[in-house]
Amino acid sequence: MDLFGTAGIRGPVASITPELALSVGRAAGVDADEVVVGRDGRDTGESLAAAVEAGLTSAGADVRRAGKLPTPALAFASQGRYGIMLTASHNPPEDNGIKLFVDGQEFDRERERRVEGRVADDVAPTNWDEWATTETVSPLSTYRGAVASYAAEHGASPEGMTVAVDCGNGMASLATPQVLRELGANVVALNANVDGQFTARESKPTAESLTDLREFVADGPARFGIGHDGDADRIVIVDGEGDVVHEDTILALVAGHYVRKSAAGDPVVVTTPNASGRIDQRVRAAGGRVERVRLGALHEGIASARADGTEETTVVFAAEPWKHIHPAFGGWIDGVASAAVFTRLVAEEGLSTLRDRVTERPYRKKSVPCPEEKKEPAMAHLERTLPEAFPEASVDMEYGVRLEFDGSEWTLVRPSGTEPYIRVYAESDDVDDLVGAVIERIEQAIEVT
Repeated sequence: MDLFGTAGIRGPVASITPELALSVGRAAGVDADEVVVGRDGRDTGESLAAAVEAGLTSAGADVRRAGKLPTPALAFASQGRYGIMLTASHNPPEDNGIKLFVDGQEFDRERERRVEGRVADDVAPTNWDEWATTETVSPLSTYRGAVASYAAEHGASPEGMTVAVDCGNGMASLATPQVLRELGANVVALNANVDGQFTARESKPTAESLTDLREFVADGPARFGIGHDGDADRIVIVDGEGDVVHEDTILALVAGHYVRKSAAGDPVVVTTPNASGRIDQRVRAAGGRVERVRLGALHEGIASARADGTEETTVVFAAEPWKHIHPAFGGWIDGVASAAVFTRLVAEEGLSTLRDRVTERPYRKKSVPCPEEKKEPAMAHLERTLPEAFPEASVDMEYGVRLEFDGSEWTLVRPSGTEPYIRVYAESDDVDDLVGAVIERIEQAIEVT
């Protein structure tokens, strides 16, 4: 049974049912003494939370009911215990999901497999006299204070600076505006009421869905804008002209800041194979190095970098596009912390000055249709033919085929884990020519396999 994807259990409400939530809660509760449970604002969340709590208590785990809060706040509250968050993040309102945490980190694959096995086996409740209890807790204000205190160690005070925040009717409404105001910023909050149907805009923050924010920033007093998804683990930045700043540029800027600030002898930034070479440039210039790990596995990458490093090794930042982990603060993806830290970096130097340090080459992402049964043989064919076609490039085949050229230009070819496509990512001054040449070889590989 495969319940978990790259970000917990997620899907339509017809699949993520109270029955499933009950089973997952009971399966997770077998290993837990105490579990904090939270949810986002979706209309279906209350029923799923009740079912998860029933499963947990019937397994003997005490429940701490946290109510509605951002996913990073639930992760923060799971430190020293287990946590379950009912959220589908940026998915539409008819979807829901279940994320499991232990001591501030998402479940690793071993724990996920354990839960999947117990759900498949329909594990029975514990003895009636061992059923546990519930209690209401309120970790949100503590979390907000912790984020503000952490961010105060970075950049400069945004006192008097106007920042626009589009909460998208999601859980950022309860955190980001409050944290930025505590830091001193003048915050204009858009769509900052929690609405489980996301009536203001779709939950996923994109250039298209953030039209209101972009227009407001372009025409108003805000220095820049921040957009969040439904559970506030993602962050999108809009510049003063109302344009979305490329996600890898934001990643590169924050990564460079953390490396420069670190006193470690071997500061490491963990990112994913599809992330831009501009990240490597900024990290190297600041005196650090980059390690890459498969998509959805930042936690594994952090653990691996620490295990393979020396006493001087410190993972200072970990991120994939729009999703950031701040290891000195906690081991979870946290869009609220990113908003707070980035606001102080902008207050210190200005967004334009920060961006001037990053070489932003043209970037493309394309999807080539490929039947599931042809993905593996096609990729095996490409592992041979792509290096032959680009002999000047260095090759990394750990997570697909990644070719790196001089000047931090690169391309990555990898099979989609969820759809019938082979993905192409590329960054180059001649990106369209590069992508065209790569797609031609992908189509040839699919045809001959």
